[in-house]
Amino acid sequence: MKADVVVIGGAVMGASVAFWLTRLQPGLDVLVVERDPTFARASTALAAAGIRQQFSNPVNVEISRFGIQFIKNFQSHLGHDVGIPDLSLRENGYLFLTRTAEGLQTLTDLAALQRDHGAATEIWTPEQTAARFPWLNTQDLTGASFGPRDEGFFDNMGLLNGFRAAARAQGARFVTGTVTGLTVESGRITGVTLGQGGHVATPVAVNAAGPRAAQILRMAGLDIAIEPRKRTVFVIDAPNARIPSAPLMIDRDYWIRPEHQQWITATVPADDGPCDADDFDPDLHLWEEVIWPALWHRAPGFDAVKVIRHWVGHYAYNVLDQNAVLGPHPALPNLYLVNGFSGHGLQQSPAVGRGLAEHILTGNWQTLDLSDLSVERMIEGRSFAEAAVV
Repeated sequence: MKADVVVIGGAVMGASVAFWLTRLQPGLDVLVVERDPTFARASTALAAAGIRQQFSNPVNVEISRFGIQFIKNFQSHLGHDVGIPDLSLRENGYLFLTRTAEGLQTLTDLAALQRDHGAATEIWTPEQTAARFPWLNTQDLTGASFGPRDEGFFDNMGLLNGFRAAARAQGARFVTGTVTGLTVESGRITGVTLGQGGHVATPVAVNAAGPRAAQILRMAGLDIAIEPRKRTVFVIDAPNARIPSAPLMIDRDYWIRPEHQQWITATVPADDGPCDADDFDPDLHLWEEVIWPALWHRAPGFDAVKVIRHWVGHYAYNVLDQNAVLGPHPALPNLYLVNGFSGHGLQQSPAVGRGLAEHILTGNWQTLDLSDLSVERMIEGRSFAEAAVV
């Protein structure tokens, strides 16, 4: 078997790359290899499905500016009737809270940067925050930042299924398989080995393996500081706090957003560190020990709460700077990386998939300059930090 491009990983990032490659160069033979077509444990399926403009780096703001327009005009961007009329975007906004003068100054500086790139971020006093969201206790806050438009949450699986259906309509092939090896000859990838014994000859390979990105690189004798990190998400019902119009709120110890009449919430464990890529055991203690006390303090309506269910997802965590790692690997220039999103990959997939496809086809970044997110910075240990990681 052979293909012009083999994409390793068929969740939202791999599907986006396949969509854009076949959109930009009709007739290109793109093969997407996905180990689990149910996506039951894929980061895409287990994401909080948010999109925001409130980032600390201009490139991430620009990536999300395209992402929100893609989501709002989903069908027209795809160019195909995929049976998904829209992605049910709810522009409830993101609300970042702070309790310190330094934190408020940081939010203020970032809001100015974000507005320079087309975002609508506002800085609010505690009084303004309480007036907009009277269910919040704002007495210990110094301020907040809020995105009144172009921020919210959407149908994550709709985005994935749309990319896949449109890519197929454009000629991309999707197969079920586990990649077990990469063939390297004279400093280039020449093939991809599948667990079922198949071998695919190819002049270009794309690592879109999410939390398993480092595993794929090690097949070529390389390594990268990207690791799976576990996040336990709780679905809760609070009968005294049913507020479907609420924003996605980021407080010091947790984040929370409405899900119809219920809520989903999570926190970063104090002992956060790498986990096995197959570890999906929940950290159930985080609800009562960390999230609920902080949430009840912030919003008294959460006095009576019931955990309805929970799930575990993985961040593809970039240990260096929590930012994406994009483009060709210097040691193997026909091996492209689209990894390390540290929790904000879903919303970045429209722009990043386009950018990587353009680079593969032309040899450089085109529509957006994504060079700050290069593989070289990882090798050199040159941090390009993203401060606003949720």
